[in-house]
Amino acid sequence: MIVRRTFLKLTPPSPFIHPLLPRVAQTASRSFRTSRFAMSRAEAEKLIQRNPHPDFKKVEAGREAWDKSLEWKLKQTIKPDWKYGDGANDGGASLKIPHVEIDPHEEGRAAVFNYKLLISGIIPRPIGFLSTRSKDGSSTNLAPFSWFQMITHDPPLFTIGYAGGFENAKDSLKNLVESGECVINIISEHFVEAANATSVNAPYGESEWSLSGLTPAPCSTVKASRVKEAIFSIEGKLESTREFDSKAKPGKKSAVLATIEGTRFWVREDAINGDKNQIDPAILKPISRLGGMTYGRNTEGFDILRPDYEETVAKNEEAKKLVKPKIEGQ
Repeated sequence: MIVRRTFLKLTPPSPFIHPLLPRVAQTASRSFRTSRFAMSRAEAEKLIQRNPHPDFKKVEAGREAWDKSLEWKLKQTIKPDWKYGDGANDGGASLKIPHVEIDPHEEGRAAVFNYKLLISGIIPRPIGFLSTRSKDGSSTNLAPFSWFQMITHDPPLFTIGYAGGFENAKDSLKNLVESGECVINIISEHFVEAANATSVNAPYGESEWSLSGLTPAPCSTVKASRVKEAIFSIEGKLESTREFDSKAKPGKKSAVLATIEGTRFWVREDAINGDKNQIDPAILKPISRLGGMTYGRNTEGFDILRPDYEETVAKNEEAKKLVKPKIEGQ
């Protein structure tokens, strides 16, 4: 199923390492406690220029109000009569405009340019709304991550990407590594403003929960709380982390990739089917992330059958004429 999104804007206030290995956990913990951020939030946002509007609330006031009448619906694909060999459904229009080649590491190109390019081009992105608790239970964190994805179902594995290495770790990564636990919540339309509020750069130890007004709910396999307002939540255990070297600043670490194994699913009962294997998008109403400070909503979708070679090619004389070796002309 493929979906159509509509958009909205909100102002967003190394080797594999396993946290359960004592030596690694202690080393990471010391780095967390002694580090300082290389760049302030204000300095980073000035470079990124996420908000191009001097007075965003004034700009927002001039836009159309949220359309509550929009409901999830399925439509036909763009070209229902498409057949093998037809190519793009735009009649070749997309072939007439040239492309620009970009070297991500060319001389003089700021690393933040790659960030802006990628978050505006890899869209829409699912958002992992991550809840964590410190190992000693003294602090919690709630934050949205659009560098998030599922990678397999057996076992259920998910990834979250963090900008900056362990030395510049924010609360979420610190808690995740030290406790080895988290909850991934999926953001829906009915609490998008509250979820966005948790991106505020609150000092360590101050609660995003209370600022957002969202409701913590108990879990079964982890100590972190799930978001009760969320229609779909996943309890998770940290499977591994990997820290990456910066190419813009040799000798520095620039990112951490965390892999998380799902240990329990929570789905609101009106959204799940009888077999407990499918969630209704009309009820989930998930929010996605686009470039800058733009979010998207899902309002339309269309189904396309996955083709079977024997049925759609081997038994189709016209399609068989199109078959060539993989290397020819490619």
